[in-house]
Amino acid sequence: MSQLIQHLFSALFHLGAFGLVVLGIVDSSFLFMPLGNDLLLVALTAQHKDRLPLYVVMGSLGSSLGVFLLDLVARKGGEEGLSKLMDRKKLERLKKKMKNRALVAIEVACLAPPPFPFTPVVAAASAFGYPRAKLLLGVFFGRAVRFTLIGLLAARFGTHIIKIAKSPAFTWVMVGFIVLCAVGSTLSIMKWVKGRHSSGGTPAAAAEHS
Repeated sequence: MSQLIQHLFSALFHLGAFGLVVLGIVDSSFLFMPLGNDLLLVALTAQHKDRLPLYVVMGSLGSSLGVFLLDLVARKGGEEGLSKLMDRKKLERLKKKMKNRALVAIEVACLAPPPFPFTPVVAAASAFGYPRAKLLLGVFFGRAVRFTLIGLLAARFGTHIIKIAKSPAFTWVMVGFIVLCAVGSTLSIMKWVKGRHSSGGTPAAAAEHS
């Protein structure tokens, strides 16, 4: 298992900035990859400090593309689609918060580490009709700030980070991390599929039948 983790991480590492795009799309759409881009950004920056601006841009771009895919589904399903995934009281509270402070919620979600619910916040903003252009720009800016801060730390402590990354303990941490990602992604997909089936095939179908 640890060998598989090393091969996956190595493959993404060798993709360089494009690896950040791939992870950003995965993490910011329907799958669960907490800290995935952060870890890859640290490893890349520790090796190539001069490329930090490129890594920040590409990581932010990947996150924005992932959010765009999520937005396509959540916006189509709308409020009715969200109601399939949470109870009415929680939905109303979320709707009120998003109506008054949507941009703040989006920026906090972009900057905060797990377990802050990034995907639900973005999905809610889309479902409640927050302008797509503002959503994508907000995500890009928020992720850029986060990746810049993480990259600066990696550039400062890069040598120590590489030593830690080569240790057996770190390998097992990565094994646990991938297992957590696999379980989280499975649950996320199951919830989404269940919501589609209970609404007659697509979130939009629920509105037609109501």
